[in-house]
Amino acid sequence: MKKDIIKFRKELEKDLDPERFEHSLGVEYTAACLAFIHGADIMDARIAGLLHDCAKCIPDDKKISIMEKAGCPPLQEELDNHSLLHSKCGAIVAKDKYGIEDEDILNSIRFHTVGRPAMSTLEKIIYIADFIEPGRKNLIIMENVRKAAFIDLDQTLLWIMEAVRGYVESKGYPVAPSSLAAYEYYRNQIKPDMELRKGVNI
Repeated sequence: MKKDIIKFRKELEKDLDPERFEHSLGVEYTAACLAFIHGADIMDARIAGLLHDCAKCIPDDKKISIMEKAGCPPLQEELDNHSLLHSKCGAIVAKDKYGIEDEDILNSIRFHTVGRPAMSTLEKIIYIADFIEPGRKNLIIMENVRKAAFIDLDQTLLWIMEAVRGYVESKGYPVAPSSLAAYEYYRNQIKPDMELRKGVNI
């Protein structure tokens, strides 16, 4: 498996622009750290983190074609917002090009952008790692979100979903129905921990 991830990394570098490749390495590293803490498989987390954006630099029309050929045509929300296409397309590419068969890894790639109700631990880790990896823009909440991620995945997931929803709405864009469904699920499942959000000494 170690040889596989080295091979994946070399292949991925050819498929992504330098900035996106660096981001993918950051997510791989962050996902591995979160897996250590939260009891997930570390190699699965590394692979999912590394490959989560494997379709990001494919032209949008080709993404749509790949999804249609795989029998997974884009949802209307993905056609309305092409930035959402790469997640589901990425799961197809990860399987067909990189040979990934593990469904949890594929789902972690598939849902890392909008999330979904009842995510697995690995899915949560990739969703969160994508938001907090070291190269991400240092938002006002980022320091405390990063601390929270190593304490409580569910609280962190909800917090990020709230932040993303607020950002999208502040720009005047509609929130994707899939993203809204995930947010409402966790909002009803989890009571926000305001003490955690104030920052925790770790």
